[in-house]
Amino acid sequence: MKIRLKQTIMALTTLLATEAFDASAQTNRQPGSFGREEFIEVEPNVKLHVTDLGEGKPVVLIHGWPLSNAMYEYQYAALIQKNYRVIGITLRGFGLSDKPGGKYNYDVFADDIKVILDKLKIEDATIGGFSMGGATVIHYVAKYKAAHVSKLALFGAAAPLWTKRPDFSFGLWSKDDVNGLITLNNTNRPLLFETFGKIFSANETSVSPGHGAWLGTIQAQASPYAMGEALKILRDSDLREDLKAIKIPTLILHGKLDKICSYNLAEQMHAGIPNSKLVAFEKSGHALFIEELEKFNAELIKFVQQ
Repeated sequence: MKIRLKQTIMALTTLLATEAFDASAQTNRQPGSFGREEFIEVEPNVKLHVTDLGEGKPVVLIHGWPLSNAMYEYQYAALIQKNYRVIGITLRGFGLSDKPGGKYNYDVFADDIKVILDKLKIEDATIGGFSMGGATVIHYVAKYKAAHVSKLALFGAAAPLWTKRPDFSFGLWSKDDVNGLITLNNTNRPLLFETFGKIFSANETSVSPGHGAWLGTIQAQASPYAMGEALKILRDSDLREDLKAIKIPTLILHGKLDKICSYNLAEQMHAGIPNSKLVAFEKSGHALFIEELEKFNAELIKFVQQ
């Protein structure tokens, strides 16, 4: 009995000594990371996934529907190499971010971005957005008077309106068309992905099968509920007044062959935003960030550097 007790005491002593050593080693080690949060709470029970890499002047990027901040993989690499800090925010309902029920609209998205940039204490950033993300950053800059940011970049943006109206004949989609997409989302989401995949690029070869599959894995992470609610935002929102409120330098990159957000939307944004520059991508559809990758990155970096 005494032998067993002695063995137990020795084992406990060894365990405590090992734990103390491990704790000491952890306390004394040099951190390998920047110590930045990958998931940031924007309201109770809602955390958003944030890619925060590199050091230097910040560039904030917002993805399109139904992707996530992972879509900017090749922009992150280029910007980090040029000594910029890249911050990709995945909107609620998409990617690795939380997927709550409730409201999904440009106000909610803009509020979430504001909370994150407040928490990260970001200043003098360039903020950019693709497709629905472009509309989101337009609304953010207008609503918050360009808080934390000094430049705006729009990539194939779904703005100022994505659907035609009696007083707005531009774009490719009617409200009935989008209602059909919402029905498809609620009954056959794989077919919805397939439908958009066919019109995402300028032609069948401008995006490789590998890149197409990569984008497919990203969009599959989206919440069906969030996708449906976001389609309603795209169907109903009108950002023409927001364009007038933008006072910061703005870069508009847009594919001439875009079958999702037609080029005439870019011309409307250029006409509506003072101090804006429009750069046409002659060979690109909606996937300009891949189809003309080198030109896309060069134009974005040049704008950030100015």
